[in-house]
Amino acid sequence: MNVPENLKYTEDHEWIKIDGDTAIIGVTEYASQQLGDVVFVEIETEGETLAKGETFGTIEAVKTVSDLFMPVGGEVLEINPKLEETPEIVNQDPYGDGWMVKIKISDASELEALLSPEVYKETIG
Repeated sequence: MNVPENLKYTEDHEWIKIDGDTAIIGVTEYASQQLGDVVFVEIETEGETLAKGETFGTIEAVKTVSDLFMPVGGEVLEINPKLEETPEIVNQDPYGDGWMVKIKISDASELEALLSPEVYKETIG
């Protein structure tokens, strides 16, 4: 299972890549495999400021629909435009082209509660 060392993780299987006061958020390879074939991603929160733990969208696979949660609070600056035409990119490249949203972080101290790669690996077994 691929768990990149340069990212932080949540127990809900989102990853976050921090770059100053902005961050990119996606779902982990583990999550994409558990979901199965992703057929639709719905994110309609661009421009909204959401709190940590709030739902920023949903991801639909053949067998289930799951909510996507904010790992930290922030304003949704951008939604990955590739998701609309090719949602399966989440399965193919979850840490690259399959990213979900870019945000402006509201409270950097919330980053401290995220999981390190080592702890996330233990979580998924």
